[in-house]
Amino acid sequence: MDIKRFQPLASRAKRQYVALMFQIMGRALQAVSEVDQEVQQEAQALPEGFLFEMMVMPDGPSLVIEHVGDGRLHYHGSSAPRPVNVSIRFKHITHAFLVLSFQEKTSVAFANDRMLVDGDVSYAVRMTRVLNRLEAFILPRFVARRAVKEYPKNLHLPEKLISAAQIYLKVATHFIQTARA
Repeated sequence: MDIKRFQPLASRAKRQYVALMFQIMGRALQAVSEVDQEVQQEAQALPEGFLFEMMVMPDGPSLVIEHVGDGRLHYHGSSAPRPVNVSIRFKHITHAFLVLSFQEKTSVAFANDRMLVDGDVSYAVRMTRVLNRLEAFILPRFVARRAVKEYPKNLHLPEKLISAAQIYLKVATHFIQTARA
């Protein structure tokens, strides 16, 4: 009987965690596209105005990112201004929680049929590489190795620390600007 009482609480906590992580990831994707040349090169292959969405089905938390040109990404929050080009959809909040709490790699979640890709798969793969690069920067190495398929061999500590500091500063600034608006 006690377990039944805690299940809704656990589900709400997972949902809130996933929603918060999507907000952080969205802002961090925008920031990393301003800081890192490799991310800019990946994003430049996307058409200008390209919209990417990551969400929990059917109407759970989400994030929407737009390629605004020159390899720069813009975070739109949880709603798209027009139909998205690529959507990565988690089938359940628990699946999103596993990935966003770094208990399961995105590639493993996809292999375990926990998520769907709607749209051009090559663009989805490109966005996954951008996400992996972001995670390599902002997460401690031992956590990032659990989160990404392959940790970048050319990412050394000084570059990681400087880029992570820049990304976190931009994310914090964006949160503050959003709170003031």
